[in-house]
Amino acid sequence: MKSYRKELWHTIPTRRAFINITSQVEECLRESGIREGLCLVNAMHITASVFINDDEHGLHQDYEDWLEQLAPHEPIGRYRHNLTGEDNGDAHLKRQVMGREVVVAVTGGRLDFGPWEQIFYGEFDGRRRKRVLVKIIGE
Repeated sequence: MKSYRKELWHTIPTRRAFINITSQVEECLRESGIREGLCLVNAMHITASVFINDDEHGLHQDYEDWLEQLAPHEPIGRYRHNLTGEDNGDAHLKRQVMGREVVVAVTGGRLDFGPWEQIFYGEFDGRRRKRVLVKIIGE
């Protein structure tokens, strides 16, 4: 069995964003040479997420609106976490809802997606460099 590991680094200039990283993960799969196996993609930061869904602007805005209703950024004093001097208590909760990682089957050297599926990096406390781990195992 072969194993491949790569870190994808992102610096998002805004506090929140959804970035389609499917092509980056597909490039990792090509580099790995693995034809059959599993591909794990996970955010390596506790205020970011990796998830699978449709690459449609309206849906992304719906996520933004929904997450802000669930865990509004302000007032920052509402979160005990922010008593540590941080202002990102909401980002931790948003990450928990959106998830840490995805696993995609690899079949015939390709990510085995359903219709419209894409991989996204969700940033909830940006403006600094963060990484995503891609780990592929198989033959």
